[in-house]
Amino acid sequence: MTSTAPDVSTPAGIIRLCNAFCDAKALLTAAELDLFSTLHPGPLTEEEIRQRLALHGRGLRDFLHLLVALGLLEKDGEKYRNSPGADRYLVRDQPTYVGGFLHRANNNLYPAWGRLAEALRTGKPQAAGDFEQVVNNPKVLGQFIRMMDALTQVLGPRLVESFDWSGYRTVLDVGGCRGNMAGQIVKACPDLTGHVFDLPQMEPFFTEHMANLGLTGRIEFHGGNFFHDPLPSADLVILGHVLHDFDRERRRFLVHRACQSVNPGGALLVYDRMLGEEPDHVENLVISLDMLLVSDGGSEYPASEIHEHAAGAGFTSFEDKPLGDDDTLVICRRG
Repeated sequence: MTSTAPDVSTPAGIIRLCNAFCDAKALLTAAELDLFSTLHPGPLTEEEIRQRLALHGRGLRDFLHLLVALGLLEKDGEKYRNSPGADRYLVRDQPTYVGGFLHRANNNLYPAWGRLAEALRTGKPQAAGDFEQVVNNPKVLGQFIRMMDALTQVLGPRLVESFDWSGYRTVLDVGGCRGNMAGQIVKACPDLTGHVFDLPQMEPFFTEHMANLGLTGRIEFHGGNFFHDPLPSADLVILGHVLHDFDRERRRFLVHRACQSVNPGGALLVYDRMLGEEPDHVENLVISLDMLLVSDGGSEYPASEIHEHAAGAGFTSFEDKPLGDDDTLVICRRG
């Protein structure tokens, strides 16, 4: 999907784009306050919201009205309620909740974007992005897991629909966090046995999540570091939202390692917010700059780079297809 930016041919359009960060911060703040979960049981007045959220009150009406104007809330008389989208995706503990990504953006990405000029001058990350640091800090790790679940919860059904899983017996999700994507695939494809490879610190979260999904025994966790430890073999190997964390050379290394773990007759599936030949996809360019700000060398990349890396590992057949609104899925086979 090609993105469109505000009309910047007029002063009003330029100023509107300048203030776009205000819209984002309003959403992030509403999620931080857990406003949408508060409104989920039913509409509330401004005063009821103030009391429930322990707010001062000054500016609250304007804040609520901004959320109405943004389509996140609806106003009926003196009461406010969630819009259908907010009620579906921004209410904590709902299976469709994507707020984990918002919390990570609020705590990590939003401050880092305030230092974009410094990142461009130095090429250095401006926020904590080292994954070893993330997994050793329970609070940050929890944010990361909720962010990953938010992404895979949306992409999971799209990935299930985009590939013919029949005829395969095993699937391995490399960097699969606590197994949310693997869980969706295995639930949809009962003949598949799942495997997840990630750092050992993820295993307790994986075990708990599999029990909650009713998938204990159908998906196996493998702890290790994919730069140093061998990957289990499988008919289908997935690298999803992993490669953009690293520079081109390390992406090549990981693609080669993943290719080596694909069983004969199997396939490597790579999905990411890949870049097109033309600079016309705002969301993916933003994500690429996110990687500048939070990683040491990471960026988004074109699908052609995956073709090149996989070809170097002996793969000869490649298929690219859109995955959801912003991702691209590259399917690599040996022929």
